[in-house]
Amino acid sequence: MRGYYTGDEVRAAEAELFGRVAAGVPMRRAAHGLANVVVGELRERTGGVVGRAVTLLVGSGDNGGDALWAGAMLRRRGVAVSAVLLVPERAHAQGLAALLRAGGRIREDVGSPDLVVDGIVGISGRGPLRPCAAEIVAAVDVPIISADLPSGVDPDTGVVAGPAVQADVTVAFGAYKPVHALAAPRCGRIELAPIGLRLPEPELAALAPASIGAEWPVPGPSDDKYSQGVTGICAGSDTYPGAAVLCTGAAVAATSGMVRYAGTGAAQVLANFPEVVAAETISSTGRVQAWVVGPGAGTDDLARERLSEILATNLPVVVDADALTLLATDPALLTGRTAPTVLTPHAGEFARLTGADPGPDRVAAVRDLAEKWQVTVLLKGRATLIATPGHPTLVNEAGGSWAATAGAGDVLSGVLGALLATGRDPSWSAAAAARVHALAANLAAHDRSPSGPGAPISASPLLHHIRSAIQTLRASVVRS
Repeated sequence: MRGYYTGDEVRAAEAELFGRVAAGVPMRRAAHGLANVVVGELRERTGGVVGRAVTLLVGSGDNGGDALWAGAMLRRRGVAVSAVLLVPERAHAQGLAALLRAGGRIREDVGSPDLVVDGIVGISGRGPLRPCAAEIVAAVDVPIISADLPSGVDPDTGVVAGPAVQADVTVAFGAYKPVHALAAPRCGRIELAPIGLRLPEPELAALAPASIGAEWPVPGPSDDKYSQGVTGICAGSDTYPGAAVLCTGAAVAATSGMVRYAGTGAAQVLANFPEVVAAETISSTGRVQAWVVGPGAGTDDLARERLSEILATNLPVVVDADALTLLATDPALLTGRTAPTVLTPHAGEFARLTGADPGPDRVAAVRDLAEKWQVTVLLKGRATLIATPGHPTLVNEAGGSWAATAGAGDVLSGVLGALLATGRDPSWSAAAAARVHALAANLAAHDRSPSGPGAPISASPLLHHIRSAIQTLRASVVRS
């Protein structure tokens, strides 16, 4: 599991580290990691290191010091290093002296380097780049490597409120920060440079792909169709029959147990997935071990009755799409529920549930709703967040936005429901389902050209790649 640590958490760990090692050691370690990444990028992009040129954009404080020390190390490896001091009188004195001793130069503009190092603002910075820095960054036309985080991006929320660096690579010092998950497109590739921090258990974390593959439910020697989890799907309507097909098909693809369908879309579901057992009503569906309710199901009286009937059970339930709209108008439907309940809103549905959109601090918003309603909340997005009371908040950075297509959420809820039916923890199930869903979208987008640029997809090819995504994650267990 990868932890993401806020500025306050990192500063507390740094204070402990400073009591164990000599002054300046943590900064040299960070600089060494940064310099090594720059060297690797120079080799990859230019074919060499000696004689290449790097410009440092140096702000005040320790982040600028990290960049200056890294510049000194690069200079000793034959790189021509120049520094633009954005606040000369507040430049890190020891780092600047080290750079100058190594033969580095100070200049007023970026020049024509092969790479630029962003050392403008660190984890203590807030808000967009100042006008002078923004003007300099806007003129950069070569790859940028950011020290710890892209300057101008909020370290704890990932919010970009104005001019900010768009990094090609970000070198995280000592620990990953929330920005690295919440604003991953701004960070580019993320590399970790260990500096010796002793970190607590994370409050924000991501499941490792290999751990998901290792724990994904597959049939054992004594399993049968019932022991592997029976998933109930209540989805689709005369208006949206496709939602029933997508959601049910995802549950079929996710595990090897059994899927039962309740609703008006039985004919379409069975035409695509004849292994599904279909019924028209909840009461006639038969025994299930978890329910998914809502995708394309409508918001009329019948849909409300079905939602109420499902929430009245003592089974795990995934509440999605139209069912979220109904729940927003009558939260009392959750009264008395003790079984696991997972709400899966996108930002608009979140606003219906709470009366306000998630705002800039999505982590705080999803935690607040989960705590108030005593449910698991999966807030969809490129960085999907999963909050469960009493558990760390989990995040899944999709690595792309290919799943931003109609019907993709129906697929996600089907996968999630199937995992809950196996008895898995709702927090793990939500995060694992989000990972498989995102990977399936990426695989679908790159299906015909795995190493080339992707192409837009719809929900159907995403669904068809669910099994491939699971296979990929299970294969990663062997590789790890």
